Amino acid sequence: MDTILSKYRSHLVKFQPLIALVLLCIGISLMSDKFMTVDNGWNVMRQISVNICISVGMTLVVLTSGIDLSVGSVLALCGAITAGLLKFGIEVPSNNLFVGFTLLGAILAGLIAGSLLGLFNGWTVTKFKVPPFVATLAMLTIARGLTMLYTKGFPISNLGDSFAYIGTGWFLGIPVPVWVSAVVIVIAVIITQKTALGRYIYAIGGNESASKLSGINISKIKMIVYSIAGVLSAVGGIMVTSRLDSAQPNAGMSYELDAIAAVVIGGTSLSGGRGTIMGTVLGAIIIGVLNNGLVLLNVSPFWQQVVKGGVILLAVIIDRANAKND
Repeated sequence: MDTILSKYRSHLVKFQPLIALVLLCIGISLMSDKFMTVDNGWNVMRQISVNICISVGMTLVVLTSGIDLSVGSVLALCGAITAGLLKFGIEVPSNNLFVGFTLLGAILAGLIAGSLLGLFNGWTVTKFKVPPFVATLAMLTIARGLTMLYTKGFPISNLGDSFAYIGTGWFLGIPVPVWVSAVVIVIAVIITQKTALGRYIYAIGGNESASKLSGINISKIKMIVYSIAGVLSAVGGIMVTSRLDSAQPNAGMSYELDAIAAVVIGGTSLSGGRGTIMGTVLGAIIIGVLNNGLVLLNVSPFWQQVVKGGVILLAVIIDRANAKND
């Protein structure tokens, strides 16, 4: 009997995010006739595409028993770099030098910037043994300040139709951002389930000391993971900038909270070593549906923050309860 109950409970825990999503959709659709429409469905998917990219990177970090609070600021800085290089290039008046950037070149520059920022996070955590919370909190402030310095506090707008296509275009009847997030999901699933890197990530989060004794290069893996998180933040920044046709200095504010919420709601343990990419995707969809539903129901933005905070707290409590029962 105990075995049957244990198996039933494990299945229930596994499908908690999916059950929560179904109940949430039913509840919102009963309160708003605008929710269950095709246009609103695509709108939700387009909006959550950015959070999915950021949350996937956050998942890899959390699986190593880390955290990355800098994703929103990195998103803003990389979006600003991409927009600035695309529109203004690099000019050195003293040497009478001007370097222009193509669309691909500007995007690559933004991705490289995200990778380097993430690498710096990983280097700080591993080289100086700074707690991830503190290291990435510092990067949150640094990257936001660099964004303000780079943009001088003003948006960089009118970036062209080709760039706007990334955030607003459609391909085969599906928004381009959804395609981008789908590619990110597929690659992340392959990494976590089919590669040695994925096994090392889970091993480090499960027991870092044992992983070190097994010969795993802890510092190298963590630096790779934080670099990936930086790149995916840059991807999100490029999509946000493209959708708005403008790099806003204050872009990405509080995005780290939505990413952490998606990770925790999706079943990834904050202690590391347990969780899945698809669980995080479900978590991101739940957060997106919740945000959309609160807007459709004309809930005050202040109460929206209260609700999301309560959801995060509830998810962490459930995570702790599941950990105790394992």
